[in-house]
Amino acid sequence: MGDVALQDRYAPNGTCFGCGPKNERGLRIKSHAREDGSVLATWRAEKYHEAYDGALSGGIIGTLMDCHSNWTATYHLMQKSGASSPPCTVTAEYAIKLRRPTPTDGEIEIVARPVDVGEDRAIVEAELRAAGNVCATSRGTFVAVKPGHPAYHRW
Repeated sequence: MGDVALQDRYAPNGTCFGCGPKNERGLRIKSHAREDGSVLATWRAEKYHEAYDGALSGGIIGTLMDCHSNWTATYHLMQKSGASSPPCTVTAEYAIKLRRPTPTDGEIEIVARPVDVGEDRAIVEAELRAAGNVCATSRGTFVAVKPGHPAYHRW
């Protein structure tokens, strides 16, 4: 559905640590909508992202999956409403299972899919894979914020 990442298309001035294109010290993930309804991000770790030699920090994993799932939610809320830009969404509830150490010596892939999309919220499930294995899974609820919320104008 295009080569331009959702973050670059809809929030080019975003400063979020996980996904903000303008945060030079952030993770700067790039989420891409696919024809099957899933959203894909690929990312490569640096040595300083490790918890111990060769294994990605659980906090970094959580941030990657949370931000990517949030973009999956906002994209699908936009699609459902027929809007030309996505609503600003925030994480309302989020759970992650770290299934095995995530190796840092290759590409990391995160695939997220909406399991329920309402009028102002979406539930998203995601998998993080590395070296051919599912290393983490997550499920979260993401809510579109209204005027007056501190995050309302962040995009």
